[in-house]
Amino acid sequence: MTVNANTPALDDYRLEDRYLRDTGRVFLTGTQALVRIPLMQARLDKQNGLNTAGLISGYRGSPLGAYDQALWQSKKLLDEHKIDFVPAINEDLGATIILGSQQVETDEDKQVDGVFGLWYGKGPGVDRAGDALKHGTTYGSSPHGGVLVVAGDDHGCVSSSMPHQSDVAFMAWFMPTINPASLSEYMDLASGAMPCRVSAAAGSVSRRSPRPSKVPPLSS
Repeated sequence: MTVNANTPALDDYRLEDRYLRDTGRVFLTGTQALVRIPLMQARLDKQNGLNTAGLISGYRGSPLGAYDQALWQSKKLLDEHKIDFVPAINEDLGATIILGSQQVETDEDKQVDGVFGLWYGKGPGVDRAGDALKHGTTYGSSPHGGVLVVAGDDHGCVSSSMPHQSDVAFMAWFMPTINPASLSEYMDLASGAMPCRVSAAAGSVSRRSPRPSKVPPLSS
């Protein structure tokens, strides 16, 4: 290849840039996007002068079956951002853990200003965790916390015993609901959910796609 003054410089892209880059274009799957979201939140809180921590809990199930593996692979990066991943033995225990994290600011011995949380589970797990999720959206999140609920729906009954659509349950529980249609919307919608400290936000996430996504600035 001939290189001249008009040849654009090659991007020094690394695989870890899918989680580290704040601007430009990154390449990641839907599962990896869900790893990036809490990392973005941690950086945004730090940028705003908040001393927060993160907590992720839930239970595996297609199409979120590989999420825990992606989190374990990124453990060092999660630790650097004070984000704990606590896989639960079922969905309702995971949701209860996240519910409790929103009470940290009432603890006199607290070490952080707040805890932002992410719960994940397959559609049937939403039903099982309904009590904790309903209590969470009724109680609301702590001022410097916030929770993102991710439901892995299998509308076509591809890998489930029956089809499910969690946003109907969320509407019954009066939970704010977002439905990202692309990986770029994962970033745009999720970066607006936690910083606004809404009581709860649910993304009905379907199949994963390894499409590239533009990354919005953290200040947006």
